[in-house]
Amino acid sequence: MEKSPEAYRTIREVADSLDLPQHVLRFWETRFPQIRPLKRAGGRRYYRPDDIERLRLIRRLLYDEGYTIKGVQKLFKEQGVQALSVAAASPGGPFAETATAGEPHAESSQGPVAKATQQNLADGELAALREALADIADAERILAQARASGS
Repeated sequence: MEKSPEAYRTIREVADSLDLPQHVLRFWETRFPQIRPLKRAGGRRYYRPDDIERLRLIRRLLYDEGYTIKGVQKLFKEQGVQALSVAAASPGGPFAETATAGEPHAESSQGPVAKATQQNLADGELAALREALADIADAERILAQARASGS
């Protein structure tokens, strides 16, 4: 028998529907006070439909849009969870189109999420990431040379 859309869901049901491990949901609860599942005796969690939508939004921002947990927290604080949820659900919302790898979102077509992304990149994070990537590439090259000379 199928549950109604308004029914509360267990952590297993939510984790399965979002294709996430249960421990990730428990961790996100510690980082996002907006997620407040009902806890019964024994600590069993029951997620409300609003909690599930917020988790879905967090998952999309982290995994599809490339935000960090701190970035999502900042978005929630600045934009409000409800505003982001509505924007995400609208057909022309900020998540309707995704940029290809390496291309920034166009601010005019993406709205507040793109602004926050561009502000984050303007803080010098992109330069630091590129420098770290170059260091990793150098380390891989040195490791490959050491392996080749050792065999």
